[in-house]
Amino acid sequence: MSPHTLAEPLHIYLNDHLTGAFGGAALAARMARTHPGSHHAADLKRLAHDIGQDRDDLVRIMNRLGVPVRHYRTWLGLAGERLSRLKPNGTVIRRSPLSDLIELETLRTGVEGKTALWRALRAIADTDPRLDQVELDRLAERAAEQARMLNGWHYTVSTAVLRHSTDQTDTGRRSTAP
Repeated sequence: MSPHTLAEPLHIYLNDHLTGAFGGAALAARMARTHPGSHHAADLKRLAHDIGQDRDDLVRIMNRLGVPVRHYRTWLGLAGERLSRLKPNGTVIRRSPLSDLIELETLRTGVEGKTALWRALRAIADTDPRLDQVELDRLAERAAEQARMLNGWHYTVSTAVLRHSTDQTDTGRRSTAP
């Protein structure tokens, strides 16, 4: 096998993650802008900053590895984030509380994928001097912190959004019951 053939999966893998990183950073920034007065506003701003930093760290790692950034893929990540706003959410004009839950779950999925990325790179760092083991460990720990924060918010948001929904359903059932 030629060195190019061996490198190709890494190029594809890292560009796939970079596509998601651009979409995730845009989503996190929008969530921070959407909730400036919430009691999680400062945490959302920090999360958005950290996710943007993770994206930039990935670009630096790709540069060190000689992996070209496929810029059309970064635009796909941004476009995907914007297109996700068009999904039906139960309201026409205003933002739905369900949007918060879906966006939170999207971020959680992205953070889980990013954690897997850092671990995958860490697995080959012993044999590739271009990869900094300490940096990858730090990035994996930051992703774990992000996951813990998002998991805590998920309980709060899902309870608020879905409990309200089931309360309305129960009320509707009671009013029609004999």
